[in-house]
Amino acid sequence: MISVYKELKDIPKDSEYIEINDIFFNQHTAMKIDERAADIINRIDNSKLISKFKIESRFDNIVLNIDKLSSGCKTALNVLYFPDKVFCVKECGENALSEIYSFEEGRIYSDYPMIPFDLKKVFAVTSEKSLITEDYEELKEWWNHED
Repeated sequence: MISVYKELKDIPKDSEYIEINDIFFNQHTAMKIDERAADIINRIDNSKLISKFKIESRFDNIVLNIDKLSSGCKTALNVLYFPDKVFCVKECGENALSEIYSFEEGRIYSDYPMIPFDLKKVFAVTSEKSLITEDYEELKEWWNHED
């Protein structure tokens, strides 16, 4: 289940927060790419993983370096491979958010609602009120609640 933080102050002090997903991906996650990434890359970017560092683009089947993945795809892969860190999801589109929210574990942050419509169970965390929910409306209300 994904844990969601809406305020930076609620991220545990012993957790590393990553704001810039592209750089983190290029420096850390790219080295960890394995078969788990193939389906995620296909679903988010509609591209094919053809080797550890190469993808086949949906545009004319051009072969590109893996650093050409979208920011949303990189964010999803960051969350997958580093579930102990907290990643900002502000640059993610609906397809990347749906993927991230389906993960068994991981932690994300955004100070405004970033919720896919096909929401899975999440743990929403603040210092005042935390909840576990599978309901889009309930999570949106939690996110919009002013503390």
